[in-house]
Parts: sequence; C-alpha cells; structure tokens
Amino acid sequence: MKSMNWTLAGILGLLGFSGCNKFGVDEYGTPHADYTVKGAVFNKATGKPLAGIRVAYNCESCITLMYGVLPTHYASKAHVMTNAKGEFKLTDRFDAGEPQMIGNKGILPVYAEDRNGVFQNEILPVDFSNAEHSGNAKGWYKGEYTVNVNVELTEIESKSFLT
Repeated sequence: MKSMNWTLAGILGLLGFSGCNKFGVDEYGTPHADYTVKGAVFNKATGKPLAGIRVAYNCESCITLMYGVLPTHYASKAHVMTNAKGEFKLTDRFDAGEPQMIGNKGILPVYAEDRNGVFQNEILPVDFSNAEHSGNAKGWYKGEYTVNVNVELTEIESKSFLT
C-alpha cells in the first residue's frame, strides 16, 4: 500500500497539477451596459433646433440600494445640454434590471427640460430593443447600446391676467 501511495505521489509530482484558477476569475456585481441616446431637440411648431435644453435619464422609477443607507427613489444619472444645433449625446451605465421591460422592449425614460420655462418639459420612453450594439463585451460588461431620437417640445402658451 505504501509503495502504491509513493508511486501515485511520484506520478502526480512528475505530471504536476494545477490550482483552481483555470475556471475563471470571480466577478462581483451584476450585468451592466452603457446606454446612449443621441439626437436633437426641436420646437414642435417651427421645427427650429433648441439650444440649452437639459436632457437626462429620468430615473424616478430606479431605486438605489446601498449598504447602511435607506433606499431612495432618486438616483443621480447623467445629463447633458443641447448645443446651438439642438443636438445632444447622453450616455450612462445601467444595471441589467434598470431598463423597464414593457412587452419585449427595454425602455429607459429620457427627460427633456427647458429651464427657462418657455417650453413644456417632456418625458420620452426610449426603446432600446432595436438599439445599435457596439463595444467589447467582457465579463459582466455587455457593451454599449445606442439609439437616435429626435425630441419635439411644445411652447407654453403665455396667459395674460390683464383683460
């Protein structure tokens, strides 16, 4: 029996054996991706581009959970301002569960806000189900999804209180 053990130990010693790291590296987190909305904001009545409009992901439905902190319904997400041509490019990273699944569509609400109060604010449900996929997916990161959207804002009617 001792000679059999010595023989097996010798064979294993000659052939060698590896550790458990051949199975991959442990990753902690959840699947996530970058979601990009590109487009322009226009005046609905005139079709002219609007500069200075704040475009952001509307994340009132998102819940941010942190250890030792009570959950909040507000998660700070990226925002951008439109340029002189009304163009914008909004990118932020979301976990796999954050886009709301409505039917077979992954929806992220985008908020267009005129801080001057001339145009009505608009919430757009942006559909990422047919988004252009790019970027190298690696581990939990699934790449970048991009959609093009044009936004039309309606001018607020001014009401005169003097009659």
